[in-house]
Amino acid sequence: MSSSGVRSPFPLDLDTVTGSSLLTEEVIVMTVAGQDTEVVRALEALEDDRSSVRLRAALAIGATPDPRYVDRLVERCATEPEFFVRDMLTWALTRHPASLTLPALLRELRSERAQARSQALHTLSKTGDRQVWPAITRELLTDADDEVARSAWRAAVVLVPEGQEPALATVLATQLGRGGRQTQLSLSQALVSLGEVMVPALLRAETAPDPHIRAHALATQRLLRNPDAGFTDAVEEAKRVVALGGSGQEGR
Repeated sequence: MSSSGVRSPFPLDLDTVTGSSLLTEEVIVMTVAGQDTEVVRALEALEDDRSSVRLRAALAIGATPDPRYVDRLVERCATEPEFFVRDMLTWALTRHPASLTLPALLRELRSERAQARSQALHTLSKTGDRQVWPAITRELLTDADDEVARSAWRAAVVLVPEGQEPALATVLATQLGRGGRQTQLSLSQALVSLGEVMVPALLRAETAPDPHIRAHALATQRLLRNPDAGFTDAVEEAKRVVALGGSGQEGR
């Protein structure tokens, strides 16, 4: 009976209230335990010998973001051998809050492991967050490892603040003539994406003593003028011009 003298239609005694509370606590504990189990299973799957299992694990993690995944995702990026799995790891990271992922990714830029640096740069480029621009240093843009340098070039042209494109072009131009076809193509694409602001840096490179630098600069210039031109054709044409002693500026 209530204090007002009216009998409650739902009488509750202490045992009922206590039992109900205990049941609720058990459900909560079981739910949390179940969630913990799912997290553990997903993290274990990231280390599976089968790339298909690792791929599915990264997909599942991205579909259900949880702060507990972030550090392991970043760590796995540094060692994952399969490109498609690495790309899924990057996607999973972009599904988490930047406040959690950026500090971990920025730490990776100082890693001694080249893949850690490269994949962190790749992931940062996907976030599109320009506050990390100061971390895209000249050291990374000129990294001795081609994959790191290529990732840095791609990240830089995405993250560069307005007004700093000419300075970036000047640094990128110091890498002209470097590496094989894929490395040179990546650099040319990065420079072309900057547009006309990179032309002065290219013009300086077209008079360099090294014929490889001159040819690469000419090929990049041709790509800027004709984006539909194939890179291989542009390089071969540039090599012919250099071999004949031309600067590539004739007829401009």
